[in-house]
Amino acid sequence: MTANNYEASVLFKRNYLSAAHIVINQGGTSSGKTYAIEQVLFCLACEKDDQVITVVGQDMPNLKAGALRDALNLYNKSDQLKLLVKNYNKTDRIFEFHNGSIIEFKSYSNAQDAKSGKRDYLFINEANGVEWHIFNELALRTKTRIFIDYNPNYEFWVHDNLIGKPGVELIISDHRHNPFLDKAMADRIERTKDQDEEEWRVYARGLTGKVKGLVFKNWFIVDDIPADARLIAVGLDFGFTNDQTGCIEVRTQNGELWIDELFYDTELTNKDIAARLQAAGVSKSTEIIADSAEPKSIEELRRLGWHITGAKKGADSINNSIDILKRYKLNITRRSVNLRNELGRYGWKKDRSGKAMNEPVDTWNHLIDPLRYVALNKLKIKPVAALRSRLPNKTKDQPNSFSEFFTK
Repeated sequence: MTANNYEASVLFKRNYLSAAHIVINQGGTSSGKTYAIEQVLFCLACEKDDQVITVVGQDMPNLKAGALRDALNLYNKSDQLKLLVKNYNKTDRIFEFHNGSIIEFKSYSNAQDAKSGKRDYLFINEANGVEWHIFNELALRTKTRIFIDYNPNYEFWVHDNLIGKPGVELIISDHRHNPFLDKAMADRIERTKDQDEEEWRVYARGLTGKVKGLVFKNWFIVDDIPADARLIAVGLDFGFTNDQTGCIEVRTQNGELWIDELFYDTELTNKDIAARLQAAGVSKSTEIIADSAEPKSIEELRRLGWHITGAKKGADSINNSIDILKRYKLNITRRSVNLRNELGRYGWKKDRSGKAMNEPVDTWNHLIDPLRYVALNKLKIKPVAALRSRLPNKTKDQPNSFSEFFTK
C-alpha cells in the first residue's frame, strides 16, 4: 500500500512527505490530524519491511476512544490493507503485517517504563496528556521519525522544548483542512465564535491559547516542589469503572500552593488505593481528605490503617472551595499531566443564551475535586493582591504557517 491508495487530506500529504525528524500537528477539533497521521503509519508499515511503529497515548481508555478506534476504522474499511495485515492482536493491540512490520498501541506510566523497547517511528497522540520525561525517553529510542498531535488548549512541553528547534516541523491545521467533515459539524465549530472567541481560536483555528470560561486561571507549571514546602494534606476522589480515582498531594510555601498528582486510574478497589498510596510514598500518618459521599470506602481505608476523613461539604461547598483556591497561586508539577488537562478544561456551565452560570460543569474534575476537598477542610482564604501582581502577561499567538498556506 502506498500514499496513492488513500483518499486523503492535505494533512496526510504534509505528514507523509515531511523530512523532519519531529513533525508536530497542532490542530483544532475535527481537523483530521490523527486520522491523517495513522494513514501515514499504515503506509510506512506496508512500504518498508520489519518496521516497528509505536502509537502512544496518556492511557489506554484515551487510545481506545481515539487513535486506536481510528486505526481500526481505517483497517476495516480497506480490503487492500486487510490483505497486507497478517493479524490484529486485540489483547496486545498490535497490527502485525506480512512483511514483518508492526504497529503497536501503548501507554506508559512513567519515564522508566518508557525506556523499554526501540522503534523506527513514534506517534504521540494528544501529546498534552503525555509527560515530557516519558516522551523524551521514547524519542531517544526512535530511529527515523516522530509524529505528535494535540489540541492547543494551552502551552506545554511541545512549545517549551520543541517548536522552533532544528529538525522540527510545525503544522497548524483546523477543520477547514478536513475535506471529509460534514457541513453541519463545520458550521457548529464556526458558531463557537458567537459564544466564546478564545474557544473559537483554539478549536476552530488551531491557535494556542487558554479557553475562556475556565474556572481556574491562577495555575502555573513548575518542574518540582520546593524541598521545604510544608505538607498540608492528600486529597482523594473515588471512582471505578467510568470515573477515575484521583489522588493529589498539596503543600504550601510562602502563601502559595504546590500540587502534585499521585495517581489517576479506573477500576481501583479500596485495597488497590491503599497499595497506590503506599507506592506513592504517602505515610499512614498523613491526613487524607476524601469524598464524604463514600463513607464505606473511607471506613475501609481507615481500617486498613490510613488517617482518612471526609470532606466538610455543605451548602454551596463547591463554589466555596473554588473561591478559596482562586485566592492562591496554584503551582502544578509538570509531571501532573492529568491534573493539568483537567484545569485546562474545567469550565463554568452556560445557559441557553451562552452566558456563564455560577456552577462548574461536573466533568474533568477527578483531580480537581480532591483539591477542593483539601481546600474545604484545611485552607483559609488569602488576600488576592499579591497573586494578581504575579500573573503573567498574555502570550503571543503561535505562528500560523500552515493555515496561511490555504485560502482564508
